Amino acid sequence: MSRHAWKRSFASNWGNSMHNWERTTLGAICESSGGGIQTGPFGSQLHASDYVQDGTPSVMPQNIGDNRIDPTGIARVSASDIARLSRYTLRAGDIVYSRRGDVERRALVRTDNEGWLCGTGCLRVRIGDQRRYDSRFVSYALGIPESRKWIKRHAVGATMLNLNTSILSAVPLLIPPISEQHAIAEVLQALDDKIAANDQIIAKVKDLLAAEFVSLQENSENELVPIGELVELNPKVQKPDAKEPVYLDMRNLPDQTMTVTSWSRRSPRGGARFQNGDTLLARITPCLENGKVGYVDFLMGDEVGLGSTEFIVMRPRKGIPTVFPYFLATDATFREFAIKRMVGTSGRQRLSAGDIVSFQVRRPSERDLARFSELSDALMGRVKAAVDETRALATARDELLPLLMSGKVRVREAEEIVEGVV
Repeated sequence: MSRHAWKRSFASNWGNSMHNWERTTLGAICESSGGGIQTGPFGSQLHASDYVQDGTPSVMPQNIGDNRIDPTGIARVSASDIARLSRYTLRAGDIVYSRRGDVERRALVRTDNEGWLCGTGCLRVRIGDQRRYDSRFVSYALGIPESRKWIKRHAVGATMLNLNTSILSAVPLLIPPISEQHAIAEVLQALDDKIAANDQIIAKVKDLLAAEFVSLQENSENELVPIGELVELNPKVQKPDAKEPVYLDMRNLPDQTMTVTSWSRRSPRGGARFQNGDTLLARITPCLENGKVGYVDFLMGDEVGLGSTEFIVMRPRKGIPTVFPYFLATDATFREFAIKRMVGTSGRQRLSAGDIVSFQVRRPSERDLARFSELSDALMGRVKAAVDETRALATARDELLPLLMSGKVRVREAEEIVEGVV
């Protein structure tokens, strides 16, 4: 069945299976199943100095992705601290929320995350007995627009939103019988599993190319040259032709993955101008420190995009591989150099292109550049294919999610859609 066909089927399906759905709250679900909602350890229980290089991962707000824990750069704690804080450890099926900031995001704890710590700044939702409530379904139900809006509307705080156990406990939910919960969760999980597989491909490519970039810089026989000889900073670009060109704001710039995966459109105004093959570097605190860097490869032909004034555009000069500026911008030595040169008042420090123009890199030989270019071109083709597929999968999931959760689309119809995209 096509996506248009299942959209036309809303009216005939609406209400057919809703009579036996239960109206309840997240707190009631947790309590009746022998679970509960609790905060992670406070700062007085776990200090920054307690983190270790090798140990058990501790899930922080920055590790909470789209219903999945992102282990990139995750903090770790020792075995003794895990024993001391055992009441905060995670089980498969738990749901983790950030207590402050982006309070709409949540992550379902998978088997791979079993035994990890619910870290400082997080809330843990636990559904005990799964015979009545499937925690996978509940996590998806918490991701529909109505649930997200409810949480955001009831969170407290003027400058930064905050969650607590009382607010999460009161989130209203509509729950079908357990067999239907299982079926809906399986459909949506099939999409998420494919997205996760693509994410792993992208992460492996990033790690491989990052290692290749480091090897280019480790050859002491190569001469040191200013960054400007290899990379053009804030190059001149013509105004966009489109009435509403692509626009990227700071939230569109990734801090973990390589490529930009989301954007909007708006009427042309001031800001950074960029094209395919450019790298965008956040220049303002805390975005620079948090590693917000994105590689642009989604524009059409010579299309020009617009971005935040807080971006520095980095473009490879002739003969330099297109991804070279990206891996330069994410290199630890360059990042340390750039962060030290930020200026401004506390909380509003910025970096300018002129501040980094003196940074020196080793000019790779033509042979090494050709090898790096050949490898990166081949691998970035795989990345683009994975990103494009993920975007289609996420769109299908996000459209199906509220429809399945409201009973407007039946599981069998959703399965047909999923089979067409997975």
